[in-house]
Amino acid sequence: MQRPVIYLYTDGAASGNPGPGGYGVVLKCAGLTREISGGFRTTTNNRMELLAVIVGLEAIRWDNAEVEVWSDSSYVVKAVTEGWLLNWERKGFAKVKNTDLWMRFLKVYRRHRVTFHWLKGHAGHPENERCDALAVNAGAGALSRGEVLPPDEVYESENAGGQLFR
Repeated sequence: MQRPVIYLYTDGAASGNPGPGGYGVVLKCAGLTREISGGFRTTTNNRMELLAVIVGLEAIRWDNAEVEVWSDSSYVVKAVTEGWLLNWERKGFAKVKNTDLWMRFLKVYRRHRVTFHWLKGHAGHPENERCDALAVNAGAGALSRGEVLPPDEVYESENAGGQLFR
């Protein structure tokens, strides 16, 4: 049975970078749409951009899906399309930031057939704009509403030196 293509739109945001952050995901397949978002009290934009892709791929219920990822993150898109990620992996992720997320990404990425597309952020693309709104709402927006955000535990543990957390 031929399954339909899944379109995965993603965005991440951090207010202050580092600061409160969130990710937003819009999945589209066969006329159906699913939105996913989440936030953390202290994180970075790059971590949220990458986590958005991971969460989106993890939400796919079958293996070997054909997935087109649309992201405004040059960091994420180029890491895959220009081969940086495979070089980092070959070198044991020495001196690479966000290793925990890249390893999680590789696990789910290898379950599917994924094509990456870069798109310009804040340029009026409806799904990208929606992802941005989801990401901001889940991070800084939630904090401004007085919600308690969970820690990005790996980020906070790796960057605790000299910073005060809670």
